[in-house]
Amino acid sequence: MYRRNLLRLLVVLTGLAVSLPQAFAKVEININKGNVEPLPIAVTDFVAGGDLGQRITDVIAADLKRSGLFAPVNKQAFIEKISNPDQPPRFDDWKVINAQALVTGRVTQEGDGRLRAEFRLWDTFAGQQLTGQQFYTQPENWRRVAHIIADAIYERLTGEKGYFDTRIVYVAESGPKTARKRQLAIMDQDGFNARALTNSNELVLTPRFSPSRQEITYMSFEGNQPRVYLLQLETGQREVVGNFPGMTFAPRFSPDGQRVIMSLQQEGNANIYTMDLRSRTTTRLTSTAAIDTSPSYSPDGSQIVFESDRGGRPQLYVMGADGSGQRRISFGDGSYSTPVWSPRGDLIAFTKQSGGKFSIGVMKTDGSGERILTSGFHNEGPTWAPNGRVLMFFRQSAGAGGPQIYSIDLTGYNEQLIQTKGFASDPAWSPLLE
Repeated sequence: MYRRNLLRLLVVLTGLAVSLPQAFAKVEININKGNVEPLPIAVTDFVAGGDLGQRITDVIAADLKRSGLFAPVNKQAFIEKISNPDQPPRFDDWKVINAQALVTGRVTQEGDGRLRAEFRLWDTFAGQQLTGQQFYTQPENWRRVAHIIADAIYERLTGEKGYFDTRIVYVAESGPKTARKRQLAIMDQDGFNARALTNSNELVLTPRFSPSRQEITYMSFEGNQPRVYLLQLETGQREVVGNFPGMTFAPRFSPDGQRVIMSLQQEGNANIYTMDLRSRTTTRLTSTAAIDTSPSYSPDGSQIVFESDRGGRPQLYVMGADGSGQRRISFGDGSYSTPVWSPRGDLIAFTKQSGGKFSIGVMKTDGSGERILTSGFHNEGPTWAPNGRVLMFFRQSAGAGGPQIYSIDLTGYNEQLIQTKGFASDPAWSPLLE
């Protein structure tokens, strides 16, 4: 069962009021100005929670720090010890250590066994509360509560949705390079709570999340037969999308979750098809003697970006959702592959091979404004956070070893390794959980 009790988490969205005047915050982060100076923020241990209160705040601080937009203040610098989060803090004590924002909170156990976590976010220089929320859930869901609180803080201070209460589905790899085993796995976006979704006896590739429910599509070579599967994460139920002649590649959902788009290889070439998941009818969108693959919808479903070597080497093309108006958008040196449209609709991420290196980059949807975010021996497979501000990808270093997953933001400055138990590749980011 896919942590069914997570769906029972109750969020109380009403603010926790205190007797302070409400006004617009002086503390805010402009995330549209390029390289952002991280905002100093103090995250205090939640009171009455003992070790659990500290663990929750450690996760909140780690989420905020990993975004590159926040700089959590060292707890050893704190002057005031928060003992009653219902009372306003001594703002001068926090201003002197340059904590421009402050998080306080409490963790308690309800009579029915549920966990209650509440927090307040303060603007220390304006001397006011910015937001306050409380959550009820089962104790084992404490990490998810921490991620939700981090999302609330991120949204209040940046004006955009966070991305911490999300999951990553990926291919977990183990064993020697000549006999590598690959199985489907899932983890929280920070690398915790990892678990296998398939056994290690079947080769799996290209997992992708549904945008509308906890469901994934992926390729499997179970029984040496390449097939596209749908897997319900809550129930573990799996079904074959269809049996197609030849190979199938890179299945991905439409924005409404009602269709799957993929590349089917027939008679030496590959073209792009969509399948309606209700009727199981397929529609062919491209018809060339080339290899057309890696399709990805725009967030409104009106356009598709894909990879094609019809011009002699792999480049990026865009077409209408019905296959009309096919046009090339990439014109730089090298080859382009694995395009994926940003959830914001403004950018397309891609892998680029040029000069003996593999790079992860972004461009505008008309192909202009190309920017390389990171380069190396072998980088591949970008996937977007649901707010369109951060990418994950996998990197294979030269020599021995195996691939690992990294994240990087749109500035290209905040690159970080996502710790996994073993080797990991082909990440796919989930939408925000409900």
